[in-house]
Order: sequence, then C-alpha cells, then structure tokens
Amino acid sequence: MYKHFYNKLKIIPLLAAALSMTSFCQANDFQSNPNYFNFKQKTMQTYGLTAEQVDWAMNGAKNLPNIIHIMNRPGESKPWYDYKTNFLANSTIQRGARFQQQYADTLNRAELQFGVPQSIILGILGVETGYGSNKGSFITRDALATLGFGYERRAAYFQDELAALIAWSYKDGVPANSIVGSYAGAVGYPQFMPSNIPKFGVDYDGNGHIDLRNSAVDAIGSIANYLAQHGWQRDQPIAFAARYSGNNPDAVISKDLTQPQPYGVLKAQGITPLNPHVKIDDLDMVNVIQLQESFGPVYYITYPNFQVITTYNKSRMYATALWLLGTEITSQ
Repeated sequence: MYKHFYNKLKIIPLLAAALSMTSFCQANDFQSNPNYFNFKQKTMQTYGLTAEQVDWAMNGAKNLPNIIHIMNRPGESKPWYDYKTNFLANSTIQRGARFQQQYADTLNRAELQFGVPQSIILGILGVETGYGSNKGSFITRDALATLGFGYERRAAYFQDELAALIAWSYKDGVPANSIVGSYAGAVGYPQFMPSNIPKFGVDYDGNGHIDLRNSAVDAIGSIANYLAQHGWQRDQPIAFAARYSGNNPDAVISKDLTQPQPYGVLKAQGITPLNPHVKIDDLDMVNVIQLQESFGPVYYITYPNFQVITTYNKSRMYATALWLLGTEITSQ
C-alpha cells in the first residue's frame, strides 16, 4: 500500500501538492527554521524532487532535543579502559561466534570477493548493532532533522543526510517516518548513513533489493564493499600491540593516520612490537596510536588497513575495539 502510494507521489506531483494541503498533512517542527527553505531547495535540485514531496516526507517531523545532549557526550569521550567494556564482553563475543556460524558461507564469500577479513566484518557488526540486536529506535528522519537544524557544528552534513534519506525513502517506496536507527541517523545492521546506502550498499542475497535493515547477508556484502572501496589492502596487516621505551610519546604518536612513517624511523625512537615473534620490515609504512588502560598508556603499531577502518568511524578506540572483537571471535 505505501509503496503504491509513494510511487503516485513520485509520478504525479500535482497529486502530491493536493495531498500536502489536506487536513491530515501535519506541520513539522522545522518548517519555521530559517534554513528550512534552503534545505528544501537543495534537496529538490539534488534529487529531482518537488517541494510537495519534500514537505510530505517531513510531514509531522519532531524535534528531539535529547539527541543534541547525546551528541555532546559521545562514547568516545570515555577512556579506553571504560570504552572497550561496551564491546569486548563475553556475551558479545559469543553472539558474534553464533552469527559467524550462521552466516559462514556469506562471510567467506565476502572475504574472497572483497579481500576484507571476516573478522573485521564481524567486528563492525558487533560494535555497531550487536549483530542486529540493537539497530536503534530513533525515527531517522527526526534524528537527522534535529541535528541538521539544531547541531550547528555539523548542520550542513546532517541536512545532506536528511535529504539523502528522503530521496532513498521515495526510491525504496517506504514512508520516511517508518525508518528507525541510531541517534546520529545511521541505519540497519551496518549503521550506514543514508547517503552511503546507494553508494556502497550491495544486494548480496540476490533478491533484487538492497535491504540493510533486515538482511544480514546484504549487510555483510555492503560492509566489505565499503571497506574495499575505501582502500582495503588484501592480505595485509591491520595492527600489532607495541611497547614504547622512549621518554617522549608525543613524538611517535601519529597525529594523522593518513600520513604513515617507515617503521624503521619509529623503531629508532623506541617503538617495537609487544610480541617478540612479530617481525616488521623497516620500510613498512605504519602509524603509532596510544590508548589509556587503567594501569597507564598502551601502544599499537597500525597499518593502512587500520586507517581504512577509521573511515567508518574516525575514533581510534572504535577501530581498535572492533579489530580486537573480530579477532577474538575468529580465534574461538
């Protein structure tokens, strides 16, 4: 029913205009915002929608002030020793092991096709949604609108994601207010932002439809495709635990993971693998990160594949947590 109705809106703009003026079309909390008109115009120009279609998709949208409070207190503000407990719990590891067993063929296929280890795919799915057990409960449209019109620091980004969501809802034939996800607007098993769904989503179960909200198979293929397109290097290392014997850690900790250094340079400053059996070529291009354990700082030597993970979420703790989680699952 909804798909048929939305297709009518897309095909017959005059009908959409008439519907937008009927008594059951509610106002939204953002239409009086001074930036709403420009947002609507840009959405129309970018995606070929009408003003009525944008207004209809925003019909009844609510401001959710608690989302702003959450954004100002992200999980990454915790120290590593607190942060990691959210993801490296035994219950999560066991859930991941069951997921790995259930989707073994798909994980193997994705690893072979895209070159991304299934440990990393499993790590992302575990950290993002606990293997689908917690995909978020916020109406994605309302979350993105709240951030787009109320979170000044990244307002333009979230307005663009809101526009992408509206366009995707029409293409998918679902009401915009039926899509739920995280407080930041991410959707489905892999928590893709709306603009990334058409860019990197894969119909991996072959049913003719990319469904990251309900298909774990599509999610597995889409995560692998995302990382591959962001530069994942097949069969290359990710990271090694390290020790530091110098007295100026700021000199070796990488400020920008896109600018690695030869390992030999870092070794001369006191960085070596924690495991003496790990051998790193002096010419390998690597970074050094530092995290805070309860007993003091710990160090990791990271390769370009680690930096690729941070394109999914820029937090170094996030990348480390999912890497360690996936490694623990696949070593069971």
